[in-house]
Amino acid sequence: MSLAYTLSESISGFRRARLSTFVSVVTVSISLVLLGVFAVLTINVSRLIETLRGKVEMEAFLQEPVSPAGIEEIAKSILAIDGVESALFVSKEEAARIFKEEFGEDIHTVLEFNPLPPSFKIALKEGYKTSSGAQQVYDALVRLKGIEKVIYRKALLEMIDRRTSTIHDLTLGLGILISLSSIFLVANTIRLAIHAKRKLLRTMELVGATRPFIRLPFLLEGIIQGFVGGLVAACLLYILLHFGIRFLSSEFSEFTRMPWTFYGLVLLAGMALGLIGSTIAVVRFIRLKESS
Repeated sequence: MSLAYTLSESISGFRRARLSTFVSVVTVSISLVLLGVFAVLTINVSRLIETLRGKVEMEAFLQEPVSPAGIEEIAKSILAIDGVESALFVSKEEAARIFKEEFGEDIHTVLEFNPLPPSFKIALKEGYKTSSGAQQVYDALVRLKGIEKVIYRKALLEMIDRRTSTIHDLTLGLGILISLSSIFLVANTIRLAIHAKRKLLRTMELVGATRPFIRLPFLLEGIIQGFVGGLVAACLLYILLHFGIRFLSSEFSEFTRMPWTFYGLVLLAGMALGLIGSTIAVVRFIRLKESS
């Protein structure tokens, strides 16, 4: 198969169906810009969610009185629980100091004694910073001897889990919808090119042209359309994320700074959309008889 012929036929499709090709490229570009914006939002929401999860810790209050040996034994038991990353002991005196820092008053002057019990501040491992994972750790902690009470921000974790699921479903649905619209328009453009060359294709079939020889130019045309659309989308996203956002507030620049691989993926996504669309068109609209 001649590479020059394949490239020539692929590019000629742009001239024969200029309007539909333009619409296809624009649609791919807009779709990828929207997908790119959704991706940036999703990435930053995920960062925010992980930051919130990282701030969630458990506090296990100890029964009093407790000896240094008892504290050490409880610490070993806590660290042996699956999901526990670390356990920091907070004495009564340290708890009083923290109270003063947070509320601006000395607990001794308010109550004339220190009612704050010693405790352990417990950090969770990755994979346990969810409502279900934290509940497993909580259930194990409350069964330990010497622990009187365990508290953590259960409602916050449950809210984060619900919002995460909602955001994931919304982003996935919009991404699929936008991608399908791009694939449809690319397929329609290739279909028009095939229709315009139907007599030539029939002649090529009769003289023994193989399926790959007939189909490849149209597949390549779809890839080129996707490449152009992806290139335009990558440039628009770069301008939007690196320059456009700064007109609103410089504080957003940190959240919109994306690596070069992100723009490379946008370009590859455009080519993939073009290939899928052209493949659908070729398979659907080119009917070749099986050679006997």
